[in-house]
Amino acid sequence: MEDQAVVLYSAPAIGHLTPMVELGKLLLAHRPSLSIHVLLPSQAYDGGAVSPYIAAVSAAYPSITFHHLPPTSLPPDYSTTSPHLETLALELLCLNSPNVHRALVSISETCRVRALVIDFFCANALPVARGLGIPCYYFFSSAAGGLAIFLHLPVLHRTTTKSFKDLDTVLRFPGLPPLLPSDIPELVQDRNDRAYELLLESATNMLMASGIIGNTSEKLEEEAVKAIKDGKCVPDGPTPPLYCIGPLVASGDGGKAGSGGPGNETPECLTWLDSQPRESVVFLCFGSLGVFSAEQLKETATGLERSGQRFLWVVRNPATGKGHKAVSTGEPDLDALLPEGFLERTAGRGLVVKAWAPQVAVLNHGAVGGFVTHCGWNSVLEAVCAGVPIIAWPLYAEQRQNRVFMVEAMRVALPMKEEEDGSVSAAEVERRVRGLMGSEGEAVRERMRYLKEEAKAAVSPGGSARAAVAKLVESWDIV
Repeated sequence: MEDQAVVLYSAPAIGHLTPMVELGKLLLAHRPSLSIHVLLPSQAYDGGAVSPYIAAVSAAYPSITFHHLPPTSLPPDYSTTSPHLETLALELLCLNSPNVHRALVSISETCRVRALVIDFFCANALPVARGLGIPCYYFFSSAAGGLAIFLHLPVLHRTTTKSFKDLDTVLRFPGLPPLLPSDIPELVQDRNDRAYELLLESATNMLMASGIIGNTSEKLEEEAVKAIKDGKCVPDGPTPPLYCIGPLVASGDGGKAGSGGPGNETPECLTWLDSQPRESVVFLCFGSLGVFSAEQLKETATGLERSGQRFLWVVRNPATGKGHKAVSTGEPDLDALLPEGFLERTAGRGLVVKAWAPQVAVLNHGAVGGFVTHCGWNSVLEAVCAGVPIIAWPLYAEQRQNRVFMVEAMRVALPMKEEEDGSVSAAEVERRVRGLMGSEGEAVRERMRYLKEEAKAAVSPGGSARAAVAKLVESWDIV
């Protein structure tokens, strides 16, 4: 019998690669005879180290093979007025089509490629797959609410002439709570921006896909999933089948072996948590790229101290320019960054960790009772699977709209309120942390307990995620 393969084409950043690889593991669990091939384009900018993660996955899963595509470069005369780094990444992915074609042809020489699964940012690979007669599926690794927005984007583009940034009305999308224009990701705020043009093209191409794989569950995002499946987001044409295979989360932390430190010993923060009362600690962590200004770090510290609550806080070096997205290098000097005497005054009830903590392990520790997060979807799902209630503090990408979904639709979070300049005051940090850990957070805690059990049921034998994966694989007619 000829070998059967599925090819996964990921955007290069670790936040995109991790859920794509988890999808590969899920497919292997359902059909162990498959081989999984992951196509990796070169990074347009530093989106975090992926090599340790790839090495860990390759060692643990021999059936998963990584293919590093040749680097692409923009023409010498290339210029853009787009202010977004992601525009450059999208342009380079557009130029990758010949490399993807060669990789698919090469893999097809030794096995039968049953499907190409592409990241939302890799839309230019869809016509390549169609040209080779390979079914192409989109993997949307963020919220179904975000998927509903992107499916509806071509409709909005045809029916309005204004950019989101120029609108002063509440936005209404099928199956979603009302959104403000400022909640929409920056990349699609301006319809004259090249990033908008490229993502509009991706949203349009999505309608020609053989299916959409979503890292969510119907219990978690009931209204959004129903609106998509009922075709309400694309009223003038068919919507591809949606396969909700989530919540899909990594079992470890970014390829750091055993989630430990050097020599794979237990990290200090987990040992510290062992000495804390049950559900008493607030965990603050902001993803692989989330950073703050030096001033914001001091405000956060002051708020945590005044709250009187126990906390575990991951601190990175502050941002050097505008924005909240950067790869932080080197260990932060906590004495210089935090208010004088802060570490001494909060010793015992608070622990500040430099740069990194094993997030999955921390969230699943019994001492953790709250999570302050940037609202990246991987982090949201990890909190849901651990049953830990959230304070939503979005920083970049689609995180502002995720906050709306989390607070209004999913009901798993309390919102952190920003000042007009985007900063968060010490008083707001204090108020929200106290609120989540007190009576104000009770409804969210109860909701998270319910969703934790639903998440466990979804990914168990007979659960909705398992059924969706089975249906997906059957659609490839793999024998």
